[in-house]
Amino acid sequence: MAETHVTDVAIIGAGPVGLFAVFECGMLKMKCHVVDALETTGGQCAALYPEKPIFDIPGYPSIDAADLVAKLEQQAAPFDPVYHLGQQVEKLTRNGERWLLETSTGTKIDARAVIIAAGCGAFGPNRPPLEGLTQYEGKSVFYLVKRKEDFRGKRVVIAGGGDSALDWTLNLAGIAAHIYVIHRRPKFRGAPDSVARMEALAKEGKIELVVPYQLHSLEGVDGRLSAVNVATLEGKVRRLEADVLLPFFGLAMNLGPIADWGLNLDKSHIAVAPQNCATSAPGIFAVGDIANYPGKLKLILCGFSEAAMAAHGCYPLVHPNEALHFEYSTTKGVPGA
Repeated sequence: MAETHVTDVAIIGAGPVGLFAVFECGMLKMKCHVVDALETTGGQCAALYPEKPIFDIPGYPSIDAADLVAKLEQQAAPFDPVYHLGQQVEKLTRNGERWLLETSTGTKIDARAVIIAAGCGAFGPNRPPLEGLTQYEGKSVFYLVKRKEDFRGKRVVIAGGGDSALDWTLNLAGIAAHIYVIHRRPKFRGAPDSVARMEALAKEGKIELVVPYQLHSLEGVDGRLSAVNVATLEGKVRRLEADVLLPFFGLAMNLGPIADWGLNLDKSHIAVAPQNCATSAPGIFAVGDIANYPGKLKLILCGFSEAAMAAHGCYPLVHPNEALHFEYSTTKGVPGA
């Protein structure tokens, strides 16, 4: 029989906001267990754009996503969180005044309070409808860029017209031997500044815009691409010699088991009270992208603020007979400091 872990707060999601919730709970003398479906901490930051710079973290004019995650882990470390990675919370049931979480690997966690920091829920790439695509995935077709150096000297085809396609076009220019940007129409959906920079690279001959075209078929052997064929809406086909295809057609989001937990949902988000991020279920809080309330902004820095409010909401549940005397971290310090 699997051991049941007993803790003060269970946090679902080990992205940046979930990691900061560990710190905020720790500052209020609450122990945390953290569950995430990914094999590593960091959520979408780690899985989708670890080397991509983030510009709106206070105190950091620019910080790569992977570096931000590492610093958040360091910040949480003094409070000894327990991580349960590579598993998804499948059941969440009321147990008196506590909650029992059961994961896909059989892990059980008994907690007084729960903070859901699950981003947009389970996510995965929208795959282009190409015959034989799966044999190339992970070898020469990738839906995310973990290390820019992996593409040095490669002939890269980037497909898509949104921010991800534009960002990686700009970031890989000068690293890849050649970049083709495929889009079904001349107008791109990304940030105007990114569009202007991409068009400037095209005029300088540093990248090649292949528009209006869309993906048609792949050529290669044993999962290694030799060419990507693209076609116009009229059926005119063009062959692009290539080593790598990066299709950026967005993510398919799915709340997964969270949708069955009886929470008050608002268009695939969890409705919460703005003052403490409490959900409709007593003892369960939601923070970050998955939480919704009037005036909500989907920014990491807002998620950090929500993590602090949720931690304060958890405190009277975990310590019902103790008054909370609020102290700033500069006065209180952290363990080992």
